[in-house]
Amino acid sequence: MDKDKKPLIFIDTNVFLLDLRYTNDVNYKHNRKFLDNIMINGGITSIINLLEVCGILSYNLNQQQLKEFFYYFPQRYNLEIVPTSELNSTLPEFYIKDIMETIYQKSSFGDAMIINAIKPHITKNSLFITWDAKHFKDALPIRVITPIEFLKSLS
Repeated sequence: MDKDKKPLIFIDTNVFLLDLRYTNDVNYKHNRKFLDNIMINGGITSIINLLEVCGILSYNLNQQQLKEFFYYFPQRYNLEIVPTSELNSTLPEFYIKDIMETIYQKSSFGDAMIINAIKPHITKNSLFITWDAKHFKDALPIRVITPIEFLKSLS
């Protein structure tokens, strides 16, 4: 990794869900410590990830709460949303061929959407942080690690 350049830290949906819904999880404290670091240093997630979180929370939140969550999410975690988090924008245009190429590498449709949403924003020293590292390791051209592995790399 290029030591002179701060890595771009891409964050998967499950990191946010663990923080928001699973506070009794065995990994919650590590997850929270990782997110505390992100709140200071910033991170990136895709609009696909944000919509996934909103979809899961939709079972417990009303329309107004979801709308507020959608707008507040980037500030809550100090995130950049790629390509955008404008409610009136469109989803990124994906070519079915690209999605299928990702699926051929053993990815779910949702993971393939995330991978293709972040690919244009990846730099050589980027990291992808997820609790499902094995799902992304062969599908992304960057290092894929868990929040625990990220925290260990800081020590």
